[in-house]
This record gives sequence, C-alpha cells and structure tokens, in this order.
Amino acid sequence: MEPKLPISVVSPVDLGRLIRELQAIDNTLSQQDLRQDEVKVPKTSKLLDELVELNKADLSHPTHRQALQEFLTDLRAHTPVVHISFSADPSPLFVGKVMTWLRQEVHPTVLMTIGLQPSIGAGCLVRTTNKYFDFTLRANFEKHHDLLMAKLREVNATPTPTLIPGVPEGVAA
Repeated sequence: MEPKLPISVVSPVDLGRLIRELQAIDNTLSQQDLRQDEVKVPKTSKLLDELVELNKADLSHPTHRQALQEFLTDLRAHTPVVHISFSADPSPLFVGKVMTWLRQEVHPTVLMTIGLQPSIGAGCLVRTTNKYFDFTLRANFEKHHDLLMAKLREVNATPTPTLIPGVPEGVAA
C-alpha cells in the first residue's frame, strides 16, 4: 500500500520537520533497544501523529519507521511544490481547503508554500516550476478592460434624474 500524506502537511518546511522528528525518534528508540531498555515511543507532534494514524504505522517497529522515513525523503526530493501569494495571511481553514483540492485535482502529495504580497489587493498569484497564473482582481480588470469601459460609458450616457424621490418638484433641497 502506498503511504499517504495528511492534509495538515502543507509546505516543504512541514515535511522537513517530520523527517527530523522521525529521525530523532528512530535514534532514541534504537538507543533504547541497544541498552536493552524498555522501548517507549517518545511524545510526538500533531503532524507526526496524523501521519502515523493515516498510514496505520507503529513507531515502535523499526520497519515502519524506516518505511515512513523513506517515504518522506522521497517526497522531499520529488514532490511538486506550488507557490501561492496572497495579500494577507490566509486562515488555516482556507489553506486546508486549498490543500484538499490540490491533492485531489493536481497530485496526491503536492506541497504548497504561501507568500505575502500586500500589493495584490484581491486574488492570488500561483507559481509552479514552469507555470505562472495571475488570479488577481487587477489582472481580471485588465482582461475585461473593453467590457468595463463600455459599461462605464453606458452608465455615463444615461441621464440621471434631478428630482429627489418623495420631494415635490420645485422644492429646493
């Protein structure tokens, strides 16, 4: 069965933390085994707990730890990374929804880095190793410039009534 990556593992930084934590746990458990002490799995982070639970692994077994380490190391080297820039820091709920969509529609182990560019205003910029997408409001206005100008001219051409509703004609406001 192919190992899976939890949605909460979003960026290459998260992946690096998992690898370091798994290596530290492996070292600790290997030392306990060499000393012939009772093997007790140290306390783990929420990310590692989710990874272990999703893959039904047991950290007390060296083969399970080795399989997870190989999986994570392979991901670090080969998984696609998408960079998305926003004008403000996105909420964790939003990031989770984006990651869910990316993992379903793009690649099951895709990672995402999040950047901040306050000049964006509204929307986002998406960049991969070989593609660039501009989903900002400014880009949308530029794309539909002719339509926007036509609508503005149409609104400007229609006469506006000078009467205030509910005020009799000839009464100054």
